[in-house]
Amino acid sequence: MVLYGLCSISTNKAMNLLSNCVKIQNSVSQGAQPNQTHMNSRLNGSARLMLVSDLDYTMVDHDEPENLSLLRFNALWEANYRHDSLLVFSTGRSPITYKPLRNEKPLLTPDITIMSVGTEIMYGYGEAMVPDDGWKQHLNHKWDRDIVVEETNKFPQLTPQEEGEQRPHKVSFYVEKVVASEIMNVLSQRLEKRGLDVKIIYSSGIALDILPKGAGKGQALAYLLKKFKLEGKLPYNILVCGDSGNDAELFSLPEVYGVMVSNAKEELLQWYAENAHRNSNILHATERCAAGIIQAIGNFHLGPNVSPRDFKDFQKCKVKNFSPAHEVVKFYLFYERWRRAEVEKSEQYFQNLKSVFHPLAIFVHPLGVELPIHQCMDAMAKSYGDKQGKQFWTWVDRLSSVQIGSDTWLVKFDKWELNDKKWRLVNR
Repeated sequence: MVLYGLCSISTNKAMNLLSNCVKIQNSVSQGAQPNQTHMNSRLNGSARLMLVSDLDYTMVDHDEPENLSLLRFNALWEANYRHDSLLVFSTGRSPITYKPLRNEKPLLTPDITIMSVGTEIMYGYGEAMVPDDGWKQHLNHKWDRDIVVEETNKFPQLTPQEEGEQRPHKVSFYVEKVVASEIMNVLSQRLEKRGLDVKIIYSSGIALDILPKGAGKGQALAYLLKKFKLEGKLPYNILVCGDSGNDAELFSLPEVYGVMVSNAKEELLQWYAENAHRNSNILHATERCAAGIIQAIGNFHLGPNVSPRDFKDFQKCKVKNFSPAHEVVKFYLFYERWRRAEVEKSEQYFQNLKSVFHPLAIFVHPLGVELPIHQCMDAMAKSYGDKQGKQFWTWVDRLSSVQIGSDTWLVKFDKWELNDKKWRLVNR
């Protein structure tokens, strides 16, 4: 049962409901427009918070099968930050290996994606992702991929990474830690003699990446911040998040807060000890992955840091000012728990929900099918406990809202569900 639509409600009444959740819901448009080239065209001004996070073992915990910390972050971000903040993923993954991760894990859609260890910057999402051509041109300075490949072929200890990880401005290998340092020194000298200016990054105790000197996660972020400043839209706060050596550059920028998640790898902790252990703007979290990011938001007082998922009683999950996004997130948490029979089966819940809506309210499906709101609620009531004892999770993504009347809101979002251990986009 999926709820969408357009309806009229009393916001004052909604604030006092147990479910405290349903507003106006509708489908969201499919992807960014091809001509969307501005970095933050979704926002009219400066972002309240720009959160820049690595993916593997930072935002995503591959050792947590149920993805609970990631789902907690998703609910927090969509309920409290999506409307006025920017989410940036900064990953070593290439566009080819990034897409499968989004099918495997409940990842939110970022506003900007920095990929391939800072050698590619993309705006938008999905098939309409737009590359930053200016960044590509910047990286061409004293870079020749063919020469890099020629010189690295002389080192039998270097094992090329998968084809999908080899990019125009990145040549990647696996190499044992015991020989990595020596190879990096010799290779750097040889490439310099060939007229190249490169950066060699070793991370995770096995991965070696050769990039143009001007590339890297930190350099890519600095480039973005410069563009924001030129537009007069520099974010008010910036939080960078990482776990490995290729994230170290992010923490070097003077204008950022930083969090190393509790599971950070040795090379990042060593960098921190040598370069930033006295920097009060960098936190070594006591929580893993996305939970550590949530911890840092609270530690630096960057905004709300309690996820709606952390509340068992929705009566206690409130915000100071009315927020339709917050209410929609809570509604789908209720929907999830209702189907898993984790809340009491009470007719009063649904009478409360129905009382929120205008008697003639309807839900409009993206395909144009219209259903009376009360009919949708009755169908949902019948699904109580149908996922009891099963792995069933729900989350919303790309949630946006606009007020279209004195007590009426239009809310757009994607709704995802986990069924049979697979994430799927139920409707958009």
